Amino acid sequence: MTKTIDYFFGIGSPWAFIGLEPFAALASKQNAKIRPYVIPLIEDNGAIYSRNRPEARRAYWTKDLKRWAAVRGKELNFENRAALSDPTPAGFLVLAAIDAGEDWLKLTKALQEAFWSRRENIGEAEVRRAIADAAGFDGAALEQRAQGESVKSAWKTNYETAKDAGVFGLPTFRYEGELYWGQDSLPFLERHLKGEKLLA
Repeated sequence: MTKTIDYFFGIGSPWAFIGLEPFAALASKQNAKIRPYVIPLIEDNGAIYSRNRPEARRAYWTKDLKRWAAVRGKELNFENRAALSDPTPAGFLVLAAIDAGEDWLKLTKALQEAFWSRRENIGEAEVRRAIADAAGFDGAALEQRAQGESVKSAWKTNYETAKDAGVFGLPTFRYEGELYWGQDSLPFLERHLKGEKLLA
């Protein structure tokens, strides 16, 4: 029987960025299919955007991200991030790739690296098109598809699915009904995929 992992993530999540490649490698190693759900943080379930957290927690969050980025071999550029546009439209571009049956993992990686390592303004359509083109996609076609009703519907459905499942933060992995929040939960997901389901 094929193993299927529901993957709840967002392009603007640095944790999803640094955890993407090890997660994809784990899924491949375990012959598991990834079912992607592009979503925002779900505040109704308890998510808190970093900008709304107390300064002490935000400072620790930044240090912890840098530590994990080093472990994962990723570079994070935090310089003046407030000047960048909302990356949500980049999520719609990934939804368009999913809708078109294209390599959404490859596009996700390209957009996240541009946003988190090179600090490119992926909230701007022309920037997204250039990134998609450079990654081997037809950026203009994907942008057009991203404006369509099927993508808008997928965004709404993904949100409702995640909310009903109890998802709040990104990334979250769901396997056999069990949620694993955060890229640091990948060891637990791996053990579950191997047949060992850990419960508290």
